[in-house]
Amino acid sequence: MASRTYGACVLCQKAAVVKVMCRGMSAAAHPQSQVDFLKGEVHRKHPGVTNLKTLRLPEELQTAARSIIHRAQVTQLTDRAHRLTNVMWSRKRAVEDFTLRQKAVSLEKQIWEKSMETRGDIDEQAQEDRVRKKVFSELRRTTYHWTPMKYDEEFGVVYMAARLAGGYAAVRRAINEIKKRDPSFAPQSLLDFGSGLGTVAWASHSCWGDTLKELVCVDSSGPMNILAERLLKGDDERAEPHIKQVYFRQFLPVSPKVQFDLVAAAFTLSELPNAKEREEAVFTLWRKTSSYLVLVENGTKEGHQMLMEARDTLLKKQEKTVHDPRPASVFAPCPHKLMCPKLTVEPTMPCNFQQMYQPLPLPGHHDRQTEKFSYLILTRAEPAEAETKGVDWARLIAPVQCRTRHVHCRLCCPDGQLQHLVVTARKQSRDVYRCARSSDWGDQLPIIQKVDDDVQSDSER
Repeated sequence: MASRTYGACVLCQKAAVVKVMCRGMSAAAHPQSQVDFLKGEVHRKHPGVTNLKTLRLPEELQTAARSIIHRAQVTQLTDRAHRLTNVMWSRKRAVEDFTLRQKAVSLEKQIWEKSMETRGDIDEQAQEDRVRKKVFSELRRTTYHWTPMKYDEEFGVVYMAARLAGGYAAVRRAINEIKKRDPSFAPQSLLDFGSGLGTVAWASHSCWGDTLKELVCVDSSGPMNILAERLLKGDDERAEPHIKQVYFRQFLPVSPKVQFDLVAAAFTLSELPNAKEREEAVFTLWRKTSSYLVLVENGTKEGHQMLMEARDTLLKKQEKTVHDPRPASVFAPCPHKLMCPKLTVEPTMPCNFQQMYQPLPLPGHHDRQTEKFSYLILTRAEPAEAETKGVDWARLIAPVQCRTRHVHCRLCCPDGQLQHLVVTARKQSRDVYRCARSSDWGDQLPIIQKVDDDVQSDSER
């Protein structure tokens, strides 16, 4: 009996030695596996994960919204909210005057050429009048007619039913990037430009409620500010607001020296009539930013391109008078400061992300919904050096496709290129493989330098 026990112990010791040797050989074959980018986290919570599970509105906000909707008694509210959602999603930028003039000249030339081919001797003045009428008619038919959104009390309720939960989800997901990657950030002041229903204030309070001491909400619409205040007070005028120190304004603070730790503009740039006003607004917001500027728009081509305009404005241009010399750097989602590669490939597709959320409990709004959005976060902090040597972080720009023993990841990389990376445990290491399987669209993925044959540029595929 004793000899058997001794034999079993010897076998166990040999097995342990073989296991250690195999591990050593694996590490030697894959030196990247020794890179500690996990920082003590499990794979499903690795440092690049910034996605959130299905979001719900804060209970106080949802209760207040339901009370306001019940009191308002808006007819056909669900249908009107659905139509407004479609209108907001298809909304485009106003056509610039210069572009309109170019289009008019081109149309006039085409119409003149056709008319000269079909007619002989004609009254030149009459023909000129006909051409002008045709040009105006064609411009009216083919040009997008942008009009500003105007809110009254009833339309504000329709907007709330359509956009409160989705807007909150997009903002909450965007600022989670800061919360996760910069845990030491504890803002005391917030400026929300184009605050609407106050979703930025609610989302920010859910992240930094313990430290925020001043929240300034700026919106030119008086009825919308009143509605936002009702939401804060639970639809009870005599009640104390759920979030303290929230101040509503119709204009931005005048002093250029007044700065806020966190500045945000969600779905606001699209409400400005032209590129010049958008550029001025972005400069103004950056001037008032002491740490982070967060911009959020619809996840459409228009929304993405407006954010890229803002990005170029702050990275490539400079105001005449500079009050804070600290330059802008991109914090998220771009892993680089080069031109967005999505704008250089055909067909052009927006860089967007998605967040699942639970909508307001209206008829037909019970199931989970998805908010598709684009965002941009800029910071005054110096770009952080890679914390782990030999590791770059790329952004997942499409859903991760998990297959047997490999994962397809489409990435925007630090070198400014779009890449299709096929991740396997053999090529990238077990840690990277498990991180890839645990990641999703919008997360960051560690890229260990350097893998050759498993990376293909999207243009090559």
